[in-house]
Amino acid sequence: MCLMFGALWLMGAAHPETRITVTLPAIVEGNAPGRLLIFAERERAADANVDAVDIGDPDAKVAVAARDVSDFGTDRRAVIDTDDLAFPMGFASLPPGDYRVQAVLDRNGDYNYAGRGPGDLVSNVVTVRLPLASPAEIALDHAIGPGPGQFDTAGYPPAAVAQIAASREHLHDERIVSPSLTRFRGIPQTINAWVLTPPGYDAKARVTYPVVYTAGGFGATHTLDGQQLSRQWHLMETGAIPPMIWVALDFSSPTGTTEFADSLNNGPWGEALIRDVIPTLEARYRMDARPTGRFLTGHSSGGWFALWTIVSHPEMFGGAWPTSPDPSDFHDFIGVDLYAAGANLYHDTSGAARPLERAGGKVRRTIEQQSRLEAVLGRDGGQFRSFEWVFSPRGADGTPVPMFDRITGAVDPAVVAYWRSHYDIAYRIERDWHRLRKDLDGKVHVSVGTADSNYLDGSVRRLEAAYDKVGGHADFTYVPGATHSMNQVYARDGDRNGLWVEMARAMFVIARPSGHK
Repeated sequence: MCLMFGALWLMGAAHPETRITVTLPAIVEGNAPGRLLIFAERERAADANVDAVDIGDPDAKVAVAARDVSDFGTDRRAVIDTDDLAFPMGFASLPPGDYRVQAVLDRNGDYNYAGRGPGDLVSNVVTVRLPLASPAEIALDHAIGPGPGQFDTAGYPPAAVAQIAASREHLHDERIVSPSLTRFRGIPQTINAWVLTPPGYDAKARVTYPVVYTAGGFGATHTLDGQQLSRQWHLMETGAIPPMIWVALDFSSPTGTTEFADSLNNGPWGEALIRDVIPTLEARYRMDARPTGRFLTGHSSGGWFALWTIVSHPEMFGGAWPTSPDPSDFHDFIGVDLYAAGANLYHDTSGAARPLERAGGKVRRTIEQQSRLEAVLGRDGGQFRSFEWVFSPRGADGTPVPMFDRITGAVDPAVVAYWRSHYDIAYRIERDWHRLRKDLDGKVHVSVGTADSNYLDGSVRRLEAAYDKVGGHADFTYVPGATHSMNQVYARDGDRNGLWVEMARAMFVIARPSGHK
């Protein structure tokens, strides 16, 4: 009898419906290829007036399904199976209930890096009961238009809005032609940068200024780079830091951040900085144009840029102040020893999941979860794929060879060997110190939080050990309890701008050792 009941249950069971049809709006003429994404989150009264469902805070528990669409067809419809490619699970496995659902067509292939932006097609948020009882249909309703202006200060406190507005007339939006990248790409290439001139700057005067080159973290854009320079303007205007020229470099691309490192995949970005960007700007502005007047800084990916550039071209710069840099020693790549036998990015030797992000002593997301999410949002542009675009050799298909298997997490030792010989900064310090010592010794000043959200303090400690091993001199500051937040890492004695002040003054002493302007 039990067998009969089991057979009847199987006969009557129906696999949950998983298909959602998405339609193109009338405003789109012809076809609209792109990455089709469906986002879903449990409906809550607090979200009733929120017009977007998106991946962001890991605690929000938003699910997303995806597929590439090359042609919506004559009926202007595309069907996505929400169980085929989804994170954290197929929609049929989500707990039953009402969900806020939104469709997005990523037309530029950059969702992993920049999220939704101008030109992408978006639906209204609709309520859908999951699991589906029958196929659902969602209409892409509108295209995202251009932003509200060059700088978006919506939601900022009044003081920040005023500070950004005050800096604007001193900011110069530059597009620098790069022959180096043009030769690599075969089509004209430019590099974006903002140049912030100090109070009293006169292009016709003979006085020159020290220059600080900086880059943002992963996810930074040219617009955001310029907006953030308002901090430096405010500090100069109030006399907290000496007058200098600040250059915010844009190293963002659809594949992630280029880090201004020469790469088989991204091209000669390091060469472009040294040969194209710096000489062009020094010809246009009243810059010192000498090593003791050039400095580097940056946070996170920008921190790696500053560290990499000073190690690669120590004779060009007077010093570098990287903060919370991306991994500089691949013995500790976000907590993983890539050189260990059988190294695995997803699990340690005991089988435990490897964490990616922490907060308040708790793991917020694992490396495997992040990798799976990036695979759903797009082929390129995510943090891990961005590393491969910079560090990896080029594969037979013309794209970077993966450093690790996206299904199992297994690390490819051949790829890691290439990473080590070309981009492991600590290894480079040990290998080349006899050549680097003369121009590099004493020029590196690193700060990182002891509770860095992505465990980057471990790699910094290994870099310090490499300096100790060769007898080199560098400053390493570990800010107690600080996470990856710039406000925490830069804070000194309650002043969240403390490190900005400290580093700017130190730079100025190097540039003007006699105290003369």
